[in-house]
Amino acid sequence: MSSSMIKAFISLFLVSVLWGCNYPVSAYLLQGFSPVFLSTVRICFTSLFLIIVAIIHKGMKRPTISEWKYLIGVGIFGTLLNQTFYFTGLHHTTPANASLIISLAPIATILLERIIFKVKFTIKKSAGAMISLIGVFSIIGVANGGLGISWGDFNILIAMLCLSISILFIRGLAKTMNTFIITVYSTVLGSVLMIPAAGVENLVSGSVMSHSLYMWILLSFAGIMAQGVAGFWWNKGVAKVGAGTASMFMNIQPFVAILASHFILGNHISINQIIGGILVLLGVFIANMPSAKSVVSTRSNKPAI
Repeated sequence: MSSSMIKAFISLFLVSVLWGCNYPVSAYLLQGFSPVFLSTVRICFTSLFLIIVAIIHKGMKRPTISEWKYLIGVGIFGTLLNQTFYFTGLHHTTPANASLIISLAPIATILLERIIFKVKFTIKKSAGAMISLIGVFSIIGVANGGLGISWGDFNILIAMLCLSISILFIRGLAKTMNTFIITVYSTVLGSVLMIPAAGVENLVSGSVMSHSLYMWILLSFAGIMAQGVAGFWWNKGVAKVGAGTASMFMNIQPFVAILASHFILGNHISINQIIGGILVLLGVFIANMPSAKSVVSTRSNKPAI
């Protein structure tokens, strides 16, 4: 294995650890900020970082009317609704539960593709979806013969569904725009949409703003490093090892979140979370396994040495 490949694997691993730690860090920040205000400020920090990078690289293009429609969809579902429900939910549940439920997004996307676009369901996708759903029920709990879901977990579920819908918009955009341009426009647009949402929160329940310098430094770190810089490291790693291999590193995040939540916040690790997490990630892995035909095709297309 080449040194560049090793660096790519290390980069992907470190980003996954950073993203996993971001769950308990966000929960900790909620001790000093109200949910929507926190989300708005964090996404604004990310937007400023992305704008500076875009200006330096000078690689931006003006979206077409059709692309703007997709970008608005990403901004509404991927940022405004996703972040609002995510931070509201995280305020009432554990980072471990949040990370495990969010990890169901690939399965939800498959289900949405089936419902909206009538994409054919394979046996592997069906099996993976069923296993992951059982895992989610284990995480959120089944009580008295019914679904015992907390208000926090319910909000995280909605956030996960909004994320899955935004993925469908991104897939449409990816046909004509590269991922960096999509990220810049959708993040900046999302931050603009978040500002009125923060105003509504302030009018309805009052915004909470920490006066601790440490909390603001941590918030800026979460917005710039965890959301901005880490994204570039991830994209570099994906370009080197491929999307399929890189996606396996995503499975690290929930377990990092569980461990980090235990040590940072003192959260208890339950057996339901462990079993449910394993089932969710197993289902995602099965649903996204390449078919034997595609593996053979990929091998046959490799250049002869």
